[in-house]
Amino acid sequence: MRRIIRILGALAVAVGLSGCGYNQIQSLDEAMKSSWSEVINQYQRRADLIPNLVNTVKGFADQEREVLIAVTEARSRVGQIKVDPTNPESLKQFEQAQASMGSALSRLLVVAENYPQLKSDANFRDLQAQLEGTENRIAVARKRYIESVQQYNVLVRQFPVNLTAMVFGYAAKPQFTVESEAAIARPPSVDFGRPATAPK
Repeated sequence: MRRIIRILGALAVAVGLSGCGYNQIQSLDEAMKSSWSEVINQYQRRADLIPNLVNTVKGFADQEREVLIAVTEARSRVGQIKVDPTNPESLKQFEQAQASMGSALSRLLVVAENYPQLKSDANFRDLQAQLEGTENRIAVARKRYIESVQQYNVLVRQFPVNLTAMVFGYAAKPQFTVESEAAIARPPSVDFGRPATAPK
């Protein structure tokens, strides 16, 4: 008899949690984590392109040391950040570092415009195509993450789901700031069919 009561009690708890949005919170939380992992993967992909890009440019424009050093240092700063997307300050530092690297890449590509031989180099053209594709994937991954955070935050703030979220420790998550989102969303120009535009 007691066993039956325990089973019925467990079922009642399960139904109650489902009705209060627990399963939905779990689902959106996992989706958000998955989206964040993709953001990190794509930014890492961009960072991995930089050493080859810098070395290729250096072979044709070694005198542009200031720009080359700026790109290398920006990549180093990004690599030193241990980002926690649930921590607003950590997320802000990550955004700023990524925006700084994007700006440094933009300056490097502007410099490349002054070297016709560099622009026609097969390795450089390949890196250009890879960078362009990576920037597009970053934009898509970032958009999906922003949407997943919005869906999650809306859910955990709604009644009665907010009570379930509070009991189980599911708080609203920080989002990309408007200023940083605008900066990160402005990828460096990688089309050498027309003059590049220097970042303002």
